[in-house]
Amino acid sequence: MAAQAETLKIATFAAPLSRDGPGLLLRDIARGEDAQIAAIVQIIASVQPDILLLTDFDYDLGGVTLDAFAQSLADAGLALPHAFALRPNAGMATGLDMDGDGRTGAPRDAQGYGRFAGNGGLAILSRWPIRIDDVQDFSGLLWRDLPGAVLPMQGDQPFPSAAAQAVQRLSSTAHWSVPIVAPGGDVVLLAWSATPPVFDGPEDMNGLRGRDELLLWRHHIEGNLGAAPAGHFVLLGNANLDPFDGDGRRDSIAQMLRHPALIDPQPVSAGGAAADDPGHSGPPARDTADWPDNAPGNLRVSYVLPSVDWTIVDTGVFWPAPDTPGADLLGTDGQLAGAHRLVWVELSR
Repeated sequence: MAAQAETLKIATFAAPLSRDGPGLLLRDIARGEDAQIAAIVQIIASVQPDILLLTDFDYDLGGVTLDAFAQSLADAGLALPHAFALRPNAGMATGLDMDGDGRTGAPRDAQGYGRFAGNGGLAILSRWPIRIDDVQDFSGLLWRDLPGAVLPMQGDQPFPSAAAQAVQRLSSTAHWSVPIVAPGGDVVLLAWSATPPVFDGPEDMNGLRGRDELLLWRHHIEGNLGAAPAGHFVLLGNANLDPFDGDGRRDSIAQMLRHPALIDPQPVSAGGAAADDPGHSGPPARDTADWPDNAPGNLRVSYVLPSVDWTIVDTGVFWPAPDTPGADLLGTDGQLAGAHRLVWVELSR
């Protein structure tokens, strides 16, 4: 009888692990008294992913905060000893008015929204080693240099200005291609977190940017930007787009979910199914964020999309129905670990 191939469980979680200033997240982790962090750790430990992408995690140059969080997970029974993070565009100062409000130096005047350099970046934790020397980082790509980009206009003028568009990077947080040495061969993570398609004006700057942040991955997967992944890969992160409901260029994520190189495993949860929003057309069981009704309501915004050469073993969204095991980790209002839910897919080759 042949031995069963080892499976890989890969997850993404837009857990609110960012703070108002540098060093505050490390402080909160070290104190061990933050109920939200404790709930986030317990959720992740209960799912037991082999590879985890966090899409709202404060970055520091030495990786001290990420190491401290990994130790919290280890203390909870989940060892993910290999860590990776680069400085994100979030909070990267430009010295320019990047949102057209006539002022400079505010969080929205950075390359990506951020109250300080590194605020709300990406972070990867892995059971297996990461090929750091082979990482492709697309975060420095200027928005205007993306093939097919559509930049915002106000009348016949670039918005917020030609000078801003000359330096504006596409990635609001980051875009990374990260190879991991997994059993049976490398797996490449295509990791990103896009801007919310709101907090702008009629020029739709954030809506257009979020659309193009996804378009970058289409170009990469199709071999038109950087070295396309040669083998098994997984596209994962927070698109801030739902294919059915909410604001933004919904057609862009709907098209990506149908891309011939990808599988949409359509993970579901009992909690999402029980929290149906009146007026929404998308399947509530697939939602990954619990936002107030009509503002914008619950949406599917976080994704784990394997390449077609994987076999899907199992998949899910951590959103237990009320009064079922694990529901206490979400708190009585469902917001203890934040509005977003952890999404995971278990794969085999």
